[in-house]
Amino acid sequence: MIDGTTHIVGAGLAGLSAGVNLVDHGRKVIVHELARHAGGRCRSFFEPALGLSIDNGNHLLLSGNRHALAFLERIGGRDLVTGPEKSEFAFFDLASGARWVLQPNDGPLPWWIFSESRRVPGTNPGDYVALLALLFSGEQVTVGEKLDVRSNLYQKLMRPVLLAALNCDPEEGSARLAGAVIRETLARGGKACRPLIAAGGLGPALIDPAISRIRNKGGKVTFDHGLRSIEFTGLRAGALVFSDERLELEEGDDVILAVPAWVARTLLPELIVPTEYRSILNAHFKIQPPPGLPRITGIINATAEWLFAFDDRLSVTVSSADRFNEAERVPLARQIWSEIACAAGLAGELPPWQIVKERRATFAATPAQNAQRPRAKTRWTNLYLAGDWTSTGLPATIEGAIRSGETAAKLAIRARF
Repeated sequence: MIDGTTHIVGAGLAGLSAGVNLVDHGRKVIVHELARHAGGRCRSFFEPALGLSIDNGNHLLLSGNRHALAFLERIGGRDLVTGPEKSEFAFFDLASGARWVLQPNDGPLPWWIFSESRRVPGTNPGDYVALLALLFSGEQVTVGEKLDVRSNLYQKLMRPVLLAALNCDPEEGSARLAGAVIRETLARGGKACRPLIAAGGLGPALIDPAISRIRNKGGKVTFDHGLRSIEFTGLRAGALVFSDERLELEEGDDVILAVPAWVARTLLPELIVPTEYRSILNAHFKIQPPPGLPRITGIINATAEWLFAFDDRLSVTVSSADRFNEAERVPLARQIWSEIACAAGLAGELPPWQIVKERRATFAATPAQNAQRPRAKTRWTNLYLAGDWTSTGLPATIEGAIRSGETAAKLAIRARF
């Protein structure tokens, strides 16, 4: 075995996942982060306008996200992510006022589709069988080519679910990526579909414990340490040039580049990466949710798409939200508030609010963009890639980010033997 240090550039979930895996295998690790905080799009922060700690974005885990849950167990954050005992998803149609609850049964044999009270209103069992087409999709096939986008099942379930998963119009989204989501969740039964939320924040559950584990096992996590360039010697990364120092890499040293795709392309100009991105909008309202409101509610025919009920606020997520990038904030907040007040049975004036826009939240999960995702292994013998934009087989999700870090760490470990 060759001793050496792994330099991880980026302290988002992918970089932290790689770091945790490496220190757990006894490797020397240094994480270099440009910002003054870790977590990337999964960070928590104090918002003065609300007087509350909020997440940069509302992220939902499912009980079928095996790698994410294993990561939480490893770092000691599993108890901070909770959900119902059974798989249940509440929905509200703003246009009609209709409400329903989707209730898949636990086992993989989907008998629930034969129960009108457990499936989407206006659907029949054959509609759900048609979803199997997503599991066998070519690389260039879109969701719109596989599913009947005019059906009740698509409009009332698959469109909101896939819009959140793919972060692009599902009709133009990759059927292969959509199929991967279905294969790991709904196709495995309700036991893999329980919604899990970090009620106390993503930072305390996913980020802070990961940093502590890396540091407690001898690793380092540094902030305000931006990488400017990588110098190569033949097929090896030979030096990392930061804003304040030049770091020579020894024979056993390697690098995991866990930065956003456009940053990776700047550092490695020949790298092929996704080039189209979609924004995500999150709106937070400082008001206690009414008793009995589900932790998460899908809203149909509205600007708001998913309503999250936290103990001290109501939060909304809007995916593929480029149309709101330049929207005036106050009218937008009022519009969203009117929708969630209707969904939650609330009345009264607009409470204290904040809107957070992530303009390049994820790559657009279309077939063309999916084809541009690079693998973790590069042509340089000691340089690996990690990030939800790499070729994980999933859309840009927490599960995908964590898997990418694990993959990069395994490659780095294997190369030293």
